[in-house]
Amino acid sequence: MTDSEALRRAQAVRHFNRFYTQHIGALHEHLARSNFSLTEVRVLYELSRARALTASVLGRALGLDSGYLSRLLTSFERRDLITRRPSDSDARQSLIALTERGHAAYAPLDTTAIDEVLAVLGGLTVLAQEQLIGAMKLIERLLDDQSKHRLVTLRQPHAGECGWLVHRQAQWFAAQYGWDRSFEGLLARIVADYTQRDDPLREMCWVAEQEEMVVGSVCIIGISTTVAGVRLLWVEPDVQRLGIGTQMLSECVRFARRAGYTKLTLTTASMLLETRRLCERAGFKLAGATAKRRFGQDLTIERWELEL
Repeated sequence: MTDSEALRRAQAVRHFNRFYTQHIGALHEHLARSNFSLTEVRVLYELSRARALTASVLGRALGLDSGYLSRLLTSFERRDLITRRPSDSDARQSLIALTERGHAAYAPLDTTAIDEVLAVLGGLTVLAQEQLIGAMKLIERLLDDQSKHRLVTLRQPHAGECGWLVHRQAQWFAAQYGWDRSFEGLLARIVADYTQRDDPLREMCWVAEQEEMVVGSVCIIGISTTVAGVRLLWVEPDVQRLGIGTQMLSECVRFARRAGYTKLTLTTASMLLETRRLCERAGFKLAGATAKRRFGQDLTIERWELEL
């Protein structure tokens, strides 16, 4: 990345930060008319969601200085908003919970905040609302390591997602390896053939979903009556090596056996080390490698096989 590219990206982030800070400030104007600061509302919110928390857990969740949090909690205690009791597992820690008065104080703040957000969303179409929420979740996933470890489920693609998989993979391979549009054409043909055949007993496609976001994909395509091919195997780069690829390949193996196939094949390029690692872990064996000019690059194309 050149200095000018780095500066452009930094300025784009700062521009968004200014916009969002101003927008959130407008949403929280009601706080100026309440007895609570934004930080105090955040603490009340965390306590309202749990039966009891320790100060250390609260501090980590909100990124607050322990001294500042201690003073804030002491203020809450004086106002009869919280109670403290010794922890059964650690006598050095106190469990903090909202009192009835604390719940009563927080409830109208929560209602007002929800109403304000609903008013903002109300100005958008349903599709635009989902786009906005999706963008917010993507920011959270990219910047928060904890979110990357949340539950992943496999499901069949929704309308439009097969096309998105073509777009996403073509975009990434072009940026990462310089692959040309012929790769996008290959992906599009795979998706078109799969959706047109529509044979759920012999072929299947899954997407890996995490927090309502697609973070991976894989398809089983029939090659013959006994052989099936793994296609569109993909895991988003920021969530690789978390078991998602292994989970998808395992599902492919189970499906292929149920469908009566005796062999699974997977074609990849030697430079794609993550795909090769997944193949090896799933029990695939390298059956051959050939130097070819593909996707505008000189590649070594590998064929991996798994006897079922």
